[in-house]
Amino acid sequence: MTEHTAEQELRSRRARSFGASADAYAEHRPDYPLPALRWGLPEKAEHVLDLAAGTGKLSEGLLALGLRVTAVEPDPEMRAELTRRQPGVPALAGTAENIPLPDAEVDAVVVGQAFHWFDVEPALTEIARVTRPGGMVAALWNHDDISVPWVAEFGQRARTGVSRQWTVPGSDLFSHEAFENFERTRFPHVQRRTAESLVETVATHSHFLVISAEEREAKLAELRDFLAATPETAHGEFELPLVTTVIRGVRKG
Repeated sequence: MTEHTAEQELRSRRARSFGASADAYAEHRPDYPLPALRWGLPEKAEHVLDLAAGTGKLSEGLLALGLRVTAVEPDPEMRAELTRRQPGVPALAGTAENIPLPDAEVDAVVVGQAFHWFDVEPALTEIARVTRPGGMVAALWNHDDISVPWVAEFGQRARTGVSRQWTVPGSDLFSHEAFENFERTRFPHVQRRTAESLVETVATHSHFLVISAEEREAKLAELRDFLAATPETAHGEFELPLVTTVIRGVRKG
C-alpha cells in the first residue's frame, strides 16, 4: 500500500468512525452560537437542510431560530440518535455528494463540523442543485481558541498517532461556478465543561476513535493529569474558549 493510499484509507476510517459513539457525541460535542447560524442563513429563510447532520447538534440551533429543518446523514447510528433527540426533524439517509431532495428544495444548506470530509466539487454541485437561487450554503466548525495558553497546550497534548492537519477550518475559501464568492468570519463561543467532560469530548474525535484501546486510554489519562494540574481546569466547572468559523456562499440566480 502506498503512503497516499494509506492516508486515504485512514481518512475514510476516521470519517466513518462516529456512529459507534453516537450517544457520547450528542452528549459532549458543543453546540453552535446562534449569531454564527444567522450569519450563514439568507433573510427570510424557512426550510433549511442540515447536511451531514450527525446527531443533530446544528439542527438544535436551527430549530431554536424557528426554522423548518430536514437532516441528511449517512451513518444509521448517528441518524438514530438524531431522531431520538429531535423526533420532529426528518432524518434521511444520504451524503453530500448524493442528497435525497428535489431541486431548489431548501433556502439554505448548513454543514456543522463535516465539510472537510466531503469531496468538495461534487458536493457543492449537489448542494447548489437543492438550494433555491439566492439561497445560501454555510459550513461551520467549532475549534479550540488556541490564543489561550492552556487551551493550546491541551490541544498539543491531545494529538494521537493518527492526528493529521488535513484541513485547517476556514484556511481556504471554496470556489464553485454556482455560487457567488465565498466569505468567511469567526465568532467567539464557549462550552461549560469539567475536566472529565472535556476528556469525554475529546474522546469523540475521530483521531481517538480509530486508535487502539491501549493508546486511547493512555492518552486520555495523560489529558486528565494535565487538566488536574492546570489551575484553570482543576476545580469544578470552567468555560472552554472556542472559536466558530463560518464560510458562506450565495447561490447564483
